[in-house]
Amino acid sequence: MIPYFEGKSYPHVSDKSWKYKKESYNNWTAGFYPGMLWLSYQYTKDEKFKQAAEQATTRFKDRLKNAGLSDTHDLGFLYTLTTAAQWMAVKDTAAKQTTVEAADALLKRYRPESDLIQAWGKKGDKNNGGRIIIDTMMNLPLLYWASEQTNNEAYRKAAISQANKTLKYIVRPDNSSFHTYYFDQNNGQPLRGATHQGYKDDSTWARGQAWGIYGFALSYRYTKNEEYLEASRKMARYFIEHLPPDQVAYWDFNVPVLADTPRDSSASAIAACGVLELLGHLPKDDKDRAYFEKFVNDSMTSLVNHYSTKNDPDAQGLLKYGAYNVNNKEFNQHTIWGDYFYLEALMRLDKGLHGYWYE
Repeated sequence: MIPYFEGKSYPHVSDKSWKYKKESYNNWTAGFYPGMLWLSYQYTKDEKFKQAAEQATTRFKDRLKNAGLSDTHDLGFLYTLTTAAQWMAVKDTAAKQTTVEAADALLKRYRPESDLIQAWGKKGDKNNGGRIIIDTMMNLPLLYWASEQTNNEAYRKAAISQANKTLKYIVRPDNSSFHTYYFDQNNGQPLRGATHQGYKDDSTWARGQAWGIYGFALSYRYTKNEEYLEASRKMARYFIEHLPPDQVAYWDFNVPVLADTPRDSSASAIAACGVLELLGHLPKDDKDRAYFEKFVNDSMTSLVNHYSTKNDPDAQGLLKYGAYNVNNKEFNQHTIWGDYFYLEALMRLDKGLHGYWYE
């Protein structure tokens, strides 16, 4: 992959021939490939990975200067795995400063009048001005980290507000989740739950549930709010209880299961990382420890043996059968976020390396 992309283009999802197209850094997923390179350097200490990671990360400083590209809730995905990783891995002070600037840009998405981080669209957007999505839970570590680095509580307060809103409205009483939720953008009054990539508004999109497991566990790490830890625990139990026998999720937990119903291997890889993070916060004698450890072992074993490309040396992706947006007929693909979280999960299991969501 290193000579294929040469630090100038970035993978997103594969085409029908299982090849990653060379794309610009415009997409929300551009940080995952550099993140894999930084993980590989952290794991091996091989300078070729460091050099490639630095080359792939360098352009993110320029990306932040582009107002059209910096006005997004996905800045956590983009900069946690690039410039924050560079700071944590090699203590590059310029990268640290860029990461703080990325947190500044994300903070601009916080809307005090409705007390939320707006997911999509410009401020005041008629349809999206008061909309949050569960994916944002994985962007909050950028704000928590910036608060710790600068002693500026504004980042932390916005992150906590978003986590609280997500917990109260996106997580349902049965511990499943909406993908998105609408609020009145003028006063923050709740309106309705909905979906964008799930089967239907009241179904549970598997990748969204996985974002919640991992995101709430990370919010607990930064805040020690027990409600977040319990949210991660309960969302994890829901995820596990709704898996098919091979322990790898279908793309939505409420979709009718037929012979050709798409899987989402990326959702299972994210959930494995999230449960490993959760396990790190549970007491050794916790009642759920063995249950969660069995899930990680069974799910990762299934991914390795039946969904990975370990027997195909020419494969560009690590995982097969990821789903980007099934509603748009985008499934049975390599997905770069699936590859990233699969790699992170393997490294967590092998050496306890947790990636760059915290120092």
